[in-house]
Amino acid sequence: MIQVCASCGTRWNVRDRRRDWCPRCNGQLLAPSAPAPGSQWRPAAGQPQPRTLPPGYRWVAVRPGAPPPRRLRRRHATPTPRYNQIPRWGLVEHFDAVSAPQAAPRTGPSIPAVRRVLTATIVVLGVAALLHAIRYALLIVNRTVLLHPLVAGAATYLGLIASVVAMFTVFAAIVVLTNWLVARRAAAFARRGHEDSRSAWALRAGCLTPVVNLAWAPVFVIELAAVEERLSWLRKSIVVWWLVWTASYALAIFSIATSFARDAQGIANNTVTTTIAYLVTMAAFVTAMKVFEGFERQPVAKPGRRWVVVAENPPASAPAVEHHGQNPAA
Repeated sequence: MIQVCASCGTRWNVRDRRRDWCPRCNGQLLAPSAPAPGSQWRPAAGQPQPRTLPPGYRWVAVRPGAPPPRRLRRRHATPTPRYNQIPRWGLVEHFDAVSAPQAAPRTGPSIPAVRRVLTATIVVLGVAALLHAIRYALLIVNRTVLLHPLVAGAATYLGLIASVVAMFTVFAAIVVLTNWLVARRAAAFARRGHEDSRSAWALRAGCLTPVVNLAWAPVFVIELAAVEERLSWLRKSIVVWWLVWTASYALAIFSIATSFARDAQGIANNTVTTTIAYLVTMAAFVTAMKVFEGFERQPVAKPGRRWVVVAENPPASAPAVEHHGQNPAA
């Protein structure tokens, strides 16, 4: 049997086994061209025989002669389109700018400066409390052992220096916090579209006057939280700061009142009271810093707001999830 390659035209004698691929070019082999079975029963000589093609071939009609040449149409080169400016065709949408109330520029102390002052005040109060605790321990030792004059003098004067430094840092922290409160209230009210209901001198007088600031400063802070719509988040922090600040005021007044003692037991008692007063005052500034961070966590220009989907007609009573007498599902 002979099979012809459809690609290279090579004729292969495949004998009695049909193949599919050309060994030379790996092209497809056409069907075998051997005589079909039963070809021995042919018509006798002299009779016309039908002209048939071997299996795998078919007649294809083509025009005589060489194929006509391909006509190549030359296109005239045109210049590349260029634009002097960006095309503006298409639909153009015009949006009317909505004028939003602009927040007033911040004129108070910077946020890092307030943090540094509060941190320094907390550290100084902690150091003062530690020095007074050491002084109290030395007073206990002095009951049975005579202290060296240098040790006794160092304990006395270091505690005094720490008290003076703590007094100045506390005053500086209160002034910085007052300036921050005035600037924050001005920005918050300006965003609402009106001025602050309290003047700057009234705010400073209410925050810087001793004992008076104990009542008015928290009120000013609560008003600020209400204007910024964050009173529900900051109410607990403000109340805790108010209570701790009141306790520090009471301990500071009691410590000053008992500081004129001259006997050993009175001096020891005053040292303990002063140590506790410094610790409580440090806690008051820690809670004040927490309130400050609660405000500064959200800028005035970008207030936080959460929208909740509420049904127009909520059902009167919802069906119980758990049966009576069973624990709720986790």
